[in-house]
Amino acid sequence: MAVNITMPKWGMTMKEGKISKWFKSEGDTIEKGQPFFEVETEKITNVVEATASGIVFQIVVSAGTKVPVGTIVAVIAEPGEQPARIEGIQAGEVVEKTEPASAQPAPTPAEKPAEKEFVPSSPAARRLAKELGVELSLVEGTGHKGRITEADVQRFHQERPPAPKMTPLAAEMIRQAGVDVAPIEGTGEGGKITKEDVQRFLDLKKQEDITAPVKSIPFSGMRRSIAENMHASLHNTAQLTMFTEVDVTEMIRFRDMVREEYKKDDAVKISYNDIIILATSRALKHHPILNSTLVGEEILLHDSVHMGFAVALSEGLIVPVLRDTDKKGLFEIANEARELARKAREGTLTIDEVTGGTFTISNMSMFQVDGVTPILKSPETGILGIGRVKAKPAVCNGEISIRSMMFLNLTFDHQIVDGAPAAEFLQTVARYLENPYLIMT
Repeated sequence: MAVNITMPKWGMTMKEGKISKWFKSEGDTIEKGQPFFEVETEKITNVVEATASGIVFQIVVSAGTKVPVGTIVAVIAEPGEQPARIEGIQAGEVVEKTEPASAQPAPTPAEKPAEKEFVPSSPAARRLAKELGVELSLVEGTGHKGRITEADVQRFHQERPPAPKMTPLAAEMIRQAGVDVAPIEGTGEGGKITKEDVQRFLDLKKQEDITAPVKSIPFSGMRRSIAENMHASLHNTAQLTMFTEVDVTEMIRFRDMVREEYKKDDAVKISYNDIIILATSRALKHHPILNSTLVGEEILLHDSVHMGFAVALSEGLIVPVLRDTDKKGLFEIANEARELARKAREGTLTIDEVTGGTFTISNMSMFQVDGVTPILKSPETGILGIGRVKAKPAVCNGEISIRSMMFLNLTFDHQIVDGAPAAEFLQTVARYLENPYLIMT
């Protein structure tokens, strides 16, 4: 019996998703649990697995199309089954998912099937082609309306040229390099390909790669989502950034003291970022205008602080959200932040874990960067950028000494907040970091 596959719903806030790519084509065999297609939302990108086994009978929604949750995007049928084809956008069952399918790693580029057009063929022909390693697009069909039959596949397999002769070492070198054997010319006995032939081909290919003028990477997926969100943020807000340099010598001493006290407890791991999240959360309670959102003609002041913190990934950036940080202690913040960062790097964050933030921290202290001008994460009013800690001469208690200094960079929406209250908030954060023991009061 045919099964309709629909756009899933991840989290309470998800309304629609865009199919960024299909891992299978019409006519392909698919097993339940295999990666089927990839979905981009405003916040994250996830892989959706097949909920049934069979043949991909129809792909209803093409890659690059955005549709509401619950929309039928594909149909999986049993071998030989011919259900009615779906025309246009049709609603189906809304499937609630608490954890994205991308908890399993998405296929690497080398593993992802190449995009190809559907080739009309019988189930028996597709099965035989898979067994014999025959590419159906190369086979001429003799069936009804050019459909490929099992006999067509068998004839093509028997008539195609034999595999080139090569030495075992040459075959292994080709396998490891992942190159096509066709362009390699054999100079051995009877045209056999030798290791020298393969090495000569690889050296030439390497030289061509070096001299190639440019390389390109696709502007899609997470990279495109980040670009669209950043452009919209700059277009819709009046952003202003102010800086202050803070003496964080006591913050470092405080962190080291906590680490030393709990060095035998693996469950307690405190970082600068955890202390900064706590300090910023406390400061936001004293300056609620920075913990607000502009909605139409009203500014909404949030009762709780839901702190977003940027996590760098190889393919871009994602901002998990820590809930109610103004009500939590340092250890609780540290443990939850570490868990969210782990899930971000593994690609297992849910929609609810990346939405609903009221303020964001972008910590660049692990790089040789003194200051940044972070861009607001809409619809939030403020974002705090953190520079590196640097030892330098500074005046402390009327004397010049070497201190640990750090720049704080606050970007805020000038439509909502004026310079004076923004400066007061930044001053409060600085005071907490200079005297971290005040955070505990």
